[in-house]
Amino acid sequence: MVWQYGLVFIAALLVDITPLPLPPAFAVMILLQIIFNLSIWPVIIIGVLGSMLGRYILILYIPSLADRIFKKDKNDDIRYLGEKLKTRGLKAQLFILFYTLMPLPSTPLFLAGGIARMKAYFILPAFTVGKFISDSVAVFMGKYAAENSESILKGMLTWKSVFALLLGLLLLAALVFIDWRSFLKEKKIRIRFNIWR
Repeated sequence: MVWQYGLVFIAALLVDITPLPLPPAFAVMILLQIIFNLSIWPVIIIGVLGSMLGRYILILYIPSLADRIFKKDKNDDIRYLGEKLKTRGLKAQLFILFYTLMPLPSTPLFLAGGIARMKAYFILPAFTVGKFISDSVAVFMGKYAAENSESILKGMLTWKSVFALLLGLLLLAALVFIDWRSFLKEKKIRIRFNIWR
């Protein structure tokens, strides 16, 4: 039975280590909890720990990946955005917490933080609190839905899941293609597509 909890940890880590908008870790946690009939609280705690490690590793490797795929101007632009976020102190922590509590993918947040070379300790505490709360709610709701529906697969592809995926892609596109320096300094939205090396 212990290996199933290890699988929860590895699955959450793998979902959150990637810079691509994959299904959220809580979806994997729900699926494994239902398949193996696991206790909910260990699934939540182990899954959140896997997510934290995945996001920590993402923050570590994304700067070098960004340096390889984006032009210097784009990396400088995102670093500027990160510096602005760092100067906000408590407001930034509350923003991260609020963002994590919402049903939004956290990948853009960690991509911006990683490319901006923000330290993990700046993002992870608020992320962990928000992630624990939101994943707890999601796993309990998933368990309830699975126990009270004919098929879990029927509810997996809903307008909400499609919307969340599209919103995640939109947030990634905004992070990459908006000229953040112009937006923050001049309050003008400029889109730049010539960002690749």
